[in-house]
Amino acid sequence: MASARQSAWRTELNDLMRGVGGAFLFGAPFLYTMEVWWKGNFTSPAHMLIVLGVAYTALVLLNLRGGFRSETARTWPRIFTDSLEALALAFLCATFSLTLMGIINLNTGLEAMMGRIIMETLPFSIGVGMANNVLIRGNDDDSGQDAAGHQWHDHAWRGTLSDAGATVLGAVIVSASIAPTDEIPMIASTLSPPRLIFIILSSLVLSYIIVFEANFGAQQLRRSQPGLFQSPISETLASYIISLLIAFSMLWVFQLIRPEDPFGQWISYTIVLGFPATLGGAAGRLAL
Repeated sequence: MASARQSAWRTELNDLMRGVGGAFLFGAPFLYTMEVWWKGNFTSPAHMLIVLGVAYTALVLLNLRGGFRSETARTWPRIFTDSLEALALAFLCATFSLTLMGIINLNTGLEAMMGRIIMETLPFSIGVGMANNVLIRGNDDDSGQDAAGHQWHDHAWRGTLSDAGATVLGAVIVSASIAPTDEIPMIASTLSPPRLIFIILSSLVLSYIIVFEANFGAQQLRRSQPGLFQSPISETLASYIISLLIAFSMLWVFQLIRPEDPFGQWISYTIVLGFPATLGGAAGRLAL
């Protein structure tokens, strides 16, 4: 009995982690779109309800064939309740993200705060609803076939270079689209050193969740791959460092940081852009 209860809790936790991973993979880039924040400032309560209704309708449709749970809902009551849970999860992820980046705080008016959260909830909810559709490649039972099809993992250095290359590719794709925008200096200018440290920790935790806890793809195969940095913790740290380097490079290319700028500005801009770059790098590793 206790074993069955523990298994049920583990399944629920895996489902929630999958939902969180999908939410941030799809929704994080929208955090760096100031137009979304500004729309939230002038969103009436009636319009907020419409946005939530649109998000919920989209989740119901997505839950017909996907969703974020390992078992697809087969009855309408279950579909409706799973969709409501997904909407709540997206709301919490959006609230956490906006607070993390300093876009909402205690000085933000209640109506503006709710408007910003709900406008960001829409893309986050799509990510939760698509969690099973976008990045699930197969079950861990296929690990033998995957290993046979990827013989380069037989060599530790090749596995390491492969993961590094995938991290670079994912980080470049995401950070190159955000680096030229005005949102990076706007967000970074409001963040204190403790908040920047919290962003670093959040980046690491979310990267770990997406790759090793959300059950995207052949998770057990990833844990067993050889490589110089192939344990979950060391791979997460190494990938984060790579993502920071990519973020710094993109900022340099688009001239948001220059040699004459203060070193503290280099650090804050890189950490802020490193957050979505890290998520892109995690997505790149999942594509292996």
